Amino acid sequence: MLNPSESPAVGHRAHADLRLAPPAAQRSHLTDWHHGVVNVDEPDDDESPVEWTEEDIVFLHWRLLQEVSDLSDPETPLETKLDTLRWVFTDRDKDGRPFSFVSCLRVVGCSPLSPIAYCGLVDAEEVRDRIRRSVKAWLAATLERYPEWVREAVVRNPEWIEARLARNPQCINEQIRARTFQGDLFA
Repeated sequence: MLNPSESPAVGHRAHADLRLAPPAAQRSHLTDWHHGVVNVDEPDDDESPVEWTEEDIVFLHWRLLQEVSDLSDPETPLETKLDTLRWVFTDRDKDGRPFSFVSCLRVVGCSPLSPIAYCGLVDAEEVRDRIRRSVKAWLAATLERYPEWVREAVVRNPEWIEARLARNPQCINEQIRARTFQGDLFA
């Protein structure tokens, strides 16, 4: 049995206070995948372990990989894209860990329980190269949704923006609202 608070996937995107539910058993009752699989039918008891089937675990690997496809969607929030890119391009010494990008590719590509057709081992570096070639356009499409001052801030100091978004995913939206409400005092 796997306790959700000890799950390697929890550290990637889920908040510690959310209950993870086995996808196959509870699929119709799940909400908010990006922040963790929430089981709305079970009591909020962090002490009770959740029993995961092998199919549930394979499905979770597959679901994490689905977030890569969200990179091309201009409507995907900038913070979500940066979070996914950090996961894809993490240090190579972490590739063997459970629920790493490479581990998810291996599990989904090789498991007979995978929701996709069998494709065998997938070259993670080839997939990363494909993502690397497209990421600039994907980020630019998302940034087009923001005012010019936000785009300039991201281009000038992306590490600062990323750090701010890591602390508060709504920081850009809050700044936009504040400037819209107050107006630019220096314009």
